[in-house]
Amino acid sequence: MDEPHYRGHRARLRQRFRKTGMESFQDYEALELLLTYAVPRRDVKPLAKRLIKRFGSLQGVLDATFEELLEEDGLTENSATYIKVLKDCSALYLRGRSRRQGDIIASTGALLDYCRVKLAGLKDERFLAVFLNSSNEVIADEVIQEGTVNQSVVYPRKVMERALHHGATALIFVHNHPGGACRPSKDDKLITAELVRVAKGLQITVHDHLIVCRDGYYSFRERGQL
Repeated sequence: MDEPHYRGHRARLRQRFRKTGMESFQDYEALELLLTYAVPRRDVKPLAKRLIKRFGSLQGVLDATFEELLEEDGLTENSATYIKVLKDCSALYLRGRSRRQGDIIASTGALLDYCRVKLAGLKDERFLAVFLNSSNEVIADEVIQEGTVNQSVVYPRKVMERALHHGATALIFVHNHPGGACRPSKDDKLITAELVRVAKGLQITVHDHLIVCRDGYYSFRERGQL
């Protein structure tokens, strides 16, 4: 019996990755390579192309919900789970890297990468607090509030209770703007000012408030608003 044509193609994709990494791969090719480990005994190139077409990019596929992925013919619960696990593992990797950076204020890039992977692709708004020690090292991070697409109600008392729980001496706040620009709204500015005021009363420093979206970020600290 002749060997299915896709087996040789899979081997060539893997060999190409080992030689060049992902730099030479188009989005559908990167997704195709990933799917070879989740979908056995099938040509997954057509499936990869359909997913990219539907969600717009590899990032869009990884940001899709589990339910959205299952709507695609050819993806099983196992393969959809594999895609979601891959994204969450990426977030865990970036969180770990941010915690190894030491003074996070001196190098916010790793923290920003983590927050964008964790929040930027979500379809509803989340408000994340990052808790820091006296050396500005990350102790923990928590989603404080899950809101709607248009608003997220954040209660300063709840935030400060969690800061005291972790023994934090400083905070960074991060929230996402689903499908929108990374410009702060009036409410964003008001809640930031209120959080800074309440934290100051507890001798806790607010280092920054970051807004993340798919196309970038906004830093209150960089814009001189803290």
